[in-house]
Amino acid sequence: MATAAAPRSQPIESTRFFTIMAFVMSLVIIAGFSIQLALGRSSFDVPVAYHVHGVVFMGWIALYLAQHVSIARGNRALHAALGRAAYLWIPLMVATGITIMIVVARRTGGPFFFDVNEFLISNIALLLCFGGMAWWALRRRRYTGWHRRLMLCAMAILTGPGLGRLLPLPLMIPNAWLITTLATWIFPIIGIIADKRSRGSVHPGYWWGLGLYVATFAISMVLAYTPLGYAITEWVIAGTPGADRPMEAFLPEDFIL
Repeated sequence: MATAAAPRSQPIESTRFFTIMAFVMSLVIIAGFSIQLALGRSSFDVPVAYHVHGVVFMGWIALYLAQHVSIARGNRALHAALGRAAYLWIPLMVATGITIMIVVARRTGGPFFFDVNEFLISNIALLLCFGGMAWWALRRRRYTGWHRRLMLCAMAILTGPGLGRLLPLPLMIPNAWLITTLATWIFPIIGIIADKRSRGSVHPGYWWGLGLYVATFAISMVLAYTPLGYAITEWVIAGTPGADRPMEAFLPEDFIL
């Protein structure tokens, strides 16, 4: 998201890169879910928590894109109004995101190609990282360089579910979660390369954004495989169908790619 407080002398075309990246990341997410639905691997016949989660997260994508389009067209009033809505939407994203992760873990144990503990612990940690980084980006809205780059890094975190549905993750066991996360880092890396080419140096917003993302992932993975991480996971899924599957990633006997 670009800031409404950018100097009026700033050329609108300078928003082009961030607008393109916003659409690319959004399309990756939408494509991942759409393809799985078209292949019959996903269904709308799920508990209400899934639908609430879907509406909230797709609403964020719409808000994210509208922010970029509005500032690219010079509509600063609309951009500012949408920015205020983001202050409410981000906590809603975090709340519904954590809820659906717990629901999925208890209902199925998560996707079979992920360890249950990494799916639950690392997923929640990364969602909190998104929320904190996106909120920081909003607070830095008067500093366009920071604002745009932090928001891009935050949005990159959300591309994980979309990318995961496009990758052959069952063939990547036991590293499916690691590979999915590494794949999302391509978006900040593209930003870093673009900065180097256009500015001659990389804006610190990328180093902070990607650095926080990498650090959160590393810490979450360490925690997930500690006795505490296992204990939290077992406590969450105790007495539910999610506890019936192995803690480790596995291939179902009837699996067909």
